[in-house]
Amino acid sequence: MAQPAQPAPLHRRLCAVGETLEQQFIGKDEVIRLMMVAVVAGEHCVLLGPPGTAKSALIRTFSQLLQARYFEYLLTRFTEPNEIFGPVDIAAFREGVYRRNTAGMLPEAEIVVLDEIFKSNSAILNALLTLLNERRFASGGQVMDCPVLSVFGASNEVPSDENLGAIFDRFILRVQCNNLDAYHFNELLLRGVDLEVRQLARTQLRPLVDARELAELRRQFGQQMRFSDDFLATYKGLVFQIRAEGIGLSDRRVVKLLKLFAASAYLDGRPQADASDFFVLKHIWNNQEQAALLDALVQPVLDAFYRENPDRRRVGAVGVGIEALEAEVERIRLVLTGGAALGDVQLFSQLKALGEIKSAVGSLGGDRARGLEQRVQQLLEASFRTGRFAQV
Repeated sequence: MAQPAQPAPLHRRLCAVGETLEQQFIGKDEVIRLMMVAVVAGEHCVLLGPPGTAKSALIRTFSQLLQARYFEYLLTRFTEPNEIFGPVDIAAFREGVYRRNTAGMLPEAEIVVLDEIFKSNSAILNALLTLLNERRFASGGQVMDCPVLSVFGASNEVPSDENLGAIFDRFILRVQCNNLDAYHFNELLLRGVDLEVRQLARTQLRPLVDARELAELRRQFGQQMRFSDDFLATYKGLVFQIRAEGIGLSDRRVVKLLKLFAASAYLDGRPQADASDFFVLKHIWNNQEQAALLDALVQPVLDAFYRENPDRRRVGAVGVGIEALEAEVERIRLVLTGGAALGDVQLFSQLKALGEIKSAVGSLGGDRARGLEQRVQQLLEASFRTGRFAQV
């Protein structure tokens, strides 16, 4: 009698989760990687960006693939505790016991999305602080352990109120989720149609990981927390540079970031973190102006690593293949050299797309990418040199 097939190792199935999400949500590769790092490390993450950038849809799909109990709520300053923590248990209250009925509510969820979290009121935020820190929720005289793996906040803007500093600090990862660049447009439409069709048909994705496996991994995660002397020395240098630039980075967050590096290594099946995992440091800013500073400090370390290890997958590389970029450049070339008169807006949009493609290709390695980058540069130079678009 044939034995049932053994499931693939957890880190490989988590990679399959990431690949599935990348196939459905174009241009979100680094966002997806950071979400997975947060869940493996048991930390929290906030996605910031304008409406309509797939923040909630991405996390919702993620929870389906993890087979996790999911809770999502849009917070306002009028939100009451019973809306997210559960209503008072009336039957128990009649017996003189105050407690909440938490079934199906946030205290019993494993993946949580709190939309517009920074617009909530103090009663909600104060209750959330303990839950985020300790995974515990107090109801009356009882304290219950909460199974939450990660809480994902979503917001259109970074909080400016100093009173929100405590809750913002609990989200160690701050991830910008923007509209896609122009060269993604055609692929966006194709994948968007697929997503809409699946939602209309109420098609559920097949789970690849059970949330209970992640809870068990978290209990044993100390085994992953081993770092080489070289890694720690590089990390120390980066921390001092970050602080020297005036970017607040507390000792508590410095230690917690080690969990994120270890989680990133685990997802790749590596026993220890290496310099590639420092990409996480790009997403620890306290305001959006600091993002460029962090990128300038961290990217040289990443570039040096990938020069020495060109075969390694580059986290955050553009989420569209070189073939699609080549096809988009050819489409633009035909538009520019086709002889039809172009208005200023049309012309600007094509040049903008070329600029975005050039930037994206610059993050890729290989002769093919370099050839495409030269091709883009030739098109741009021809346009600026002559004011017309000769055949290139």
